[in-house]
Amino acid sequence: MVRAHRARVRVEGVQPAQVLAILLGVLFLAYGIIGLVKSGFGDFTGHGVTLWRFSANPLNNVVHVATGVIGLLLALGSGRARTFGWLLFLGYGALFVWGLMLAGTITVNPVSGLGNPLNLADADNWLHLGIAVLGLLTAVLPARHGVLLPEDEEPVEVDPAAQPRRPEAGGHGLAH
Repeated sequence: MVRAHRARVRVEGVQPAQVLAILLGVLFLAYGIIGLVKSGFGDFTGHGVTLWRFSANPLNNVVHVATGVIGLLLALGSGRARTFGWLLFLGYGALFVWGLMLAGTITVNPVSGLGNPLNLADADNWLHLGIAVLGLLTAVLPARHGVLLPEDEEPVEVDPAAQPRRPEAGGHGLAH
């Protein structure tokens, strides 16, 4: 039997989702480190400090550092970068909704017993909405594809002895 060789579509090079994941990872890492330098580790879930109008207590800064490291690690592959985008979308989308509940914008707060350990304020809520949107963008960015034609492939040598044996014509494939 002869098989027809068809062109294969492959993802080539660094993808836009990977570039965005790298940029976001670096920004999160830098912001978290700057925040930790400014706030230190005292009063871990307390009021903390303000960085560029955004709240930054030590817990919040550790979350940013962890998010940055995860982003940089997941940026190594196209699918992984998209996973990072979905994680940002879900995680920071949830933080946005939680922040709205803390601010009283959403009147029913089922998690009011947790308090405000991340020291979220109104500016943080809108930042989290923006991060969630960037996460969604990262998750759904189209990949650039290249077409690999059969003549572009490296020839592969096949050892006939290593091929599985097929039953002979007319036989049932059972040994007698």
